[in-house]
Amino acid sequence: MGRYEDDEDENQGGGGFGWFVAGLSLGALLGVLYAPKSGAETREELAQNARDGQEYLRRKGVEVRGQAVEMVDRGKQQFDDYYEKGRQQFEEYVASGRDYYSKGREQVNEYIDRGKDVVADQVNRATAAVEAGKEAYRTTAATGVADIDGSES
Repeated sequence: MGRYEDDEDENQGGGGFGWFVAGLSLGALLGVLYAPKSGAETREELAQNARDGQEYLRRKGVEVRGQAVEMVDRGKQQFDDYYEKGRQQFEEYVASGRDYYSKGREQVNEYIDRGKDVVADQVNRATAAVEAGKEAYRTTAATGVADIDGSES
């Protein structure tokens, strides 16, 4: 017998329930064939076995239902847990993104302000240089222009 044939037998057998039903049927058949009891006693025994089997199936049904409900509840709880973790992580990422955006915006505004200060400083220097040039021209024009060789004209 191969490895896969064993697996198929287990999967097709329906677990312990299938063997229970098969055993119950075989036992009932053998009991009828070999029982030294009267017909009424045999019928009563068969009826009792049927009632016992019915009770067994009812209990197993209740047990399986309880297990199914428990598994569904566990699945719902696990889903809720994963959902909550995901939501919290998403909120953390959004908050982190907002922080980075805010810090970046502050940096950009700081660089803009520095740029404005540098431009204003350069404008002031250029204005001062132009004013100094005008003043130098006025002073030179008022006192006379010197020739290139150093004599006045």
